Amino acid sequence: MKIEKCKIPFLFALCIWHFALFSLEGWAGMAVQTCFSPLGKCSNHIARELAQAQKEILVAVYAFTSDDLAWALSKARQRGVKVQVVLDQEFDAGNGSSKGTFLKQQGISVRRASGLNTGNPERGPGLMHQKFAVIDRRVVLTGSYNWTASADNINDENLLIFRDAGPLAEDYRKEFFRLWEKKK
Repeated sequence: MKIEKCKIPFLFALCIWHFALFSLEGWAGMAVQTCFSPLGKCSNHIARELAQAQKEILVAVYAFTSDDLAWALSKARQRGVKVQVVLDQEFDAGNGSSKGTFLKQQGISVRRASGLNTGNPERGPGLMHQKFAVIDRRVVLTGSYNWTASADNINDENLLIFRDAGPLAEDYRKEFFRLWEKKK
């Protein structure tokens, strides 16, 4: 009977070790930084990450009205970085300050998407309410932070910056391209 009791904790520990070994593989070197607005000036952190991009920037953000971040994307594109942006259909079309048109004028690929709304089709399509960016398949920016002056100066917002985030970056890239391929 005592042997049986020992097997259960051993098997449990073995399962935990196996889970930790295989689910955390590739995450060990990841660094995380936080930023809280309005005091943290999160746009400066985002602009710094965009300035370091070398190959690819993918942005999916509900509200985008920040001049500084729009120019940072434009400069990245001028350096030869591939830049793609998904904006919420309703916000971009209904807000004269939205940067969708400006980004397109700068030669940046922009798509507009609505939310999926699988609950009640009578209420409309819903919002594309994501707020994230993936840079060079290794940096992920995410949180409640919209790319707006209000997010930087007025609202209580948060931004998480994950560096060396291989598996996490790939998950966000998949979500970005799911949004990118959506029909309007």
